[in-house]
Order: sequence, then structure tokens, then C-alpha cells
Amino acid sequence: MRFRAKQLDIGCITRFSKVVATLTKSVKVCVLRLTPDKLYFVVVERGTVGGINVWCELSQENFFDDYKIEGKDENNEIYLEVALDQLSRTLKTAHNAQVVKIKLVKKQGAFLMVEVIQPSLVGAQRTVVHDIPVMVVPQRLWADYQEPAMPDIDVSIYLPPLRLLKSVVDRMKNLSCYLMFSANMNGELTLKVETDTVSVATYFKELENHQFGNDDGIASSSSSTAIRSREQFSQVTVDIKRFGHLMQGQFAPMKAICNVVNGRALQVFLLHEDVSLQYFIPAMMK
Repeated sequence: MRFRAKQLDIGCITRFSKVVATLTKSVKVCVLRLTPDKLYFVVVERGTVGGINVWCELSQENFFDDYKIEGKDENNEIYLEVALDQLSRTLKTAHNAQVVKIKLVKKQGAFLMVEVIQPSLVGAQRTVVHDIPVMVVPQRLWADYQEPAMPDIDVSIYLPPLRLLKSVVDRMKNLSCYLMFSANMNGELTLKVETDTVSVATYFKELENHQFGNDDGIASSSSSTAIRSREQFSQVTVDIKRFGHLMQGQFAPMKAICNVVNGRALQVFLLHEDVSLQYFIPAMMK
């Protein structure tokens, strides 16, 4: 089992670092799924109350100049459990690097060795090596880390600009741990928090509703939106901190789409031309 990759373009190094930093805002540990064509960061928190599931997909050719993998099965894949905060801190040291090399090595255990080659003021190169411990996921558990199936959604809507949404949620989370998210297929969205003494709501209108099959990389589902009136709201209550984490990262998506599964969950897609981030946030019971 072998893996090595190299980055030479500072833009690719920076984008990869920002994606990892964004994921770190939401979760601390994930499974890094490596395939010949793509990298996936996968989080499955089935045993956690209010825990989220995360699926991040990157095409390796958009981030690496050299990429080699020899996996364990006929699909040539490797699954590694890695601490995202350690990987993020390591990549932050590469903000002005000439070369970044990543390699899977064995040193009394499995490690991702990240070699950062930086220019020096005297003209010579300076190399810093980081060893990040990882755990190889047994093949019998791989089925737990496949792409999540699309739920039967009730409403799909494009979110307002994330900076604006973040400012609203940041104020609301000082009042309550729960966020009521309501939307309809008429482009209307309401964010609301309630306590024993106060009720605060923010309303958005004239938002676009997402239509499946728009070639945006989101698979369609047997959605129930066709049998609901456009004015009918679907609502779900979620952990407000979990929802807020989605807007705290450094990754700036071109599109942000939210699917509401009435009373059950939110599914949020953050899409860029070479990155797809999917969050599944289950409903919370007050």
C-alpha cells in the first residue's frame, strides 16, 4: 500500500489548505479516502446526538502535479483516519512553499509525511518535515464511508451570501442553542430562535430555488417538492452551532444550496469549480 503526491503551484497549495481549514471548523477527525482520481474527506457521526455527516470531494488533478497510489483492492483505494487539526496546522506552514510533498510512510505505525520545501533568504532551500499519525481503516469498514444517498427532500433553496448569513446566525446563537430553519419553493427563507422570554426571526425573500438536473454535480432524488405547493414551508430545528460552523471556513463556495427534509434534517452543499462539500445535519429535539 503506497501513496505519494506533490504540489508545485502555490495556488493549488493555498486552495487545498483552505479546504482542510474549512473542514476543521466542523470536525476534528475524519476519514481520508484516496482513489486514483479523487480525494474524499468523510465524516460519519452516527453515534453522536446532533452529529453531522460530511462528504468533501476533490479531483486530484486540480490540486496535485504528481499523484501516485497503490491501494489494497482492485479499485486501488486507501482509507486513512486522520486528525484534521494536525493536517491543517501543517498545511498552514506551506503558505509560501515552493513544493509540498505528501507521502504515506510506516514508522512504528502509519503516518502521512508532509514535506514542505520553502525558499530561503540566502538562496538555498529550507525543508521542514511533518509526520502526522494516521490509522489505516480496515477494508471491512469501507462501506461505512461511501457517498451518502440523497434523501427525499421537501424544499431545495439557494442560501443568501454566507457572510450575511453568518452575521445573522452569530447573533442568534447568543440567544439559543436551537435554530428553526424554514423555507419554501417560492424563494422564501426564515431563520428563527425562541426562548422563554424572546423570539427572534430573520426573513429572506426572492431567493432562487434549486432545480435538480442543472449539471451542478448534485444527484437528484425522489423529492416530494412536486406534490407540495410553492408557498408551503418545510421546517427543521438544528443545532445552531453546527449550522454556524458551515460559514466559518476559509473555503469560499460559488454556490450554497440547502435541502430541507421536513422535521428531519438539513442537507447543505457548498460548491466550487473543483471542490464539492456536503453536510448532513440531523434535526434536534428540544
